[in-house]
Amino acid sequence: MIDFQQTIKKEVELKGIGLHTGKPVNLRFKPSLANTGINFVRIDLPEKPIVKVEVSNLLEQEQSLRRTSIAISYLSSQGQRTAEIHTIEHLMAALFGLGIDNLLIEIDAEEIPGLDGSALPFFELLEEAGVVKQDIRRKFFQIREALFIQPPHLSSDVTLIVLPNPSFKISYTLDYPFSFPPQHLTINFSTDGAKNKKIFREELAAARTFCLKKEAKELKENGLGKGANYDNTLIIDNNKVVNNELRFSDEFVRHKILDLIGDFYLLGLSLKGYVIAIKSGHLANVELLKKIKKQEKRIKETGVPSSHYPYSFKTILDTRDIQEILPHRYPFLLVDKVLSLEQNKRIIGIKNVTINDYFFQGHFPNHPVMPGVLIIESLAQTAGILTLSKEENRGKIAYFMGIDKVKFRQRVVPGDQLKLEVEVMKLRKNAGLFYTKALVEGKIVAEANLLFAFGGK
Repeated sequence: MIDFQQTIKKEVELKGIGLHTGKPVNLRFKPSLANTGINFVRIDLPEKPIVKVEVSNLLEQEQSLRRTSIAISYLSSQGQRTAEIHTIEHLMAALFGLGIDNLLIEIDAEEIPGLDGSALPFFELLEEAGVVKQDIRRKFFQIREALFIQPPHLSSDVTLIVLPNPSFKISYTLDYPFSFPPQHLTINFSTDGAKNKKIFREELAAARTFCLKKEAKELKENGLGKGANYDNTLIIDNNKVVNNELRFSDEFVRHKILDLIGDFYLLGLSLKGYVIAIKSGHLANVELLKKIKKQEKRIKETGVPSSHYPYSFKTILDTRDIQEILPHRYPFLLVDKVLSLEQNKRIIGIKNVTINDYFFQGHFPNHPVMPGVLIIESLAQTAGILTLSKEENRGKIAYFMGIDKVKFRQRVVPGDQLKLEVEVMKLRKNAGLFYTKALVEGKIVAEANLLFAFGGK
């Protein structure tokens, strides 16, 4: 599926009160051209400076406690000035949920309104405005190597990791001792925008910001939380929410995931990676975000494209990896491991043949021999892994269309290890021809040319 950039169809407006500043603020959302990204315009300032949403414009967390903020320095008639936009994470999360890549936002104050403390009002307003596709492909960044954050200035149990993964996946564990029981949630997005929108709307959009009662007092003393109240902030005291009701039994961890998504959308492109978070907040999120941006920049500078990476970033796959690619399951999954994978060229897989394999029950009693058709099936599945590991083929099925020059040279019995070697002969968008061979202890036991068609997506 080709994924195109999107913007909104028509202008819409919104007003509210800043969660921390307590100031009234008006927003006007406008459609924007492809490849322009998300941009704020401070229309309350004489020069109407534009503040682009990107990692390089992030404010240091010391200047932006308990929220995510961006800023630029610009030259005015009074000299050098700074234009800031605070508390953008809920709005950014809503843009992720709707798949909006390009947007112009006019704002007449320095902070996004808090509204009900969730992303839902932003989501509903922009959904009502209509989301339209543009003629430029969406930009993706595939995490290529694991990145890890455990800031020394934070609690030792704050951890944030991102691993290579074919889609955007988040597992978050939240544990505040003596406040409320631990909460854990995993959200797995796909490359299907409609599915992601549904997941975001139903699982995350309505989750509201929260604060421990003792923290609320500290925020007020530091001049923050001026616009907070019991309606837009869940206040927790003695393991209970004060003067409000939860929308989800685990609303706290859902909001943490919402914040993380909003922070990560500052990349300016969609992320493909598996994020594992333990008690992380904006500070850790932003530090990892900067590491991801450095990886993206390094890959771009070395000539590797930074968008639409193939899934097969791994050259060695275990059973779990294989099951993310193939639809086959026990007892018909006949590849145990992939030893090497070279995209569009070749692959080597392994099938360990044991007496416990189901087919030995009847083939043959007291004389077990692996059926030749299942050896060919093992080779076919290996070829399927090679082809379906490509991002553009994710979710497809490889259908057998032909077999030629098949030869069986010797028996395969329990205790043998099949080495499954596949080489591409011809490969097109919807079909492929492969030379395949199975070996035991270096000797060919079967070989064939296999033809497939790819479909079902």
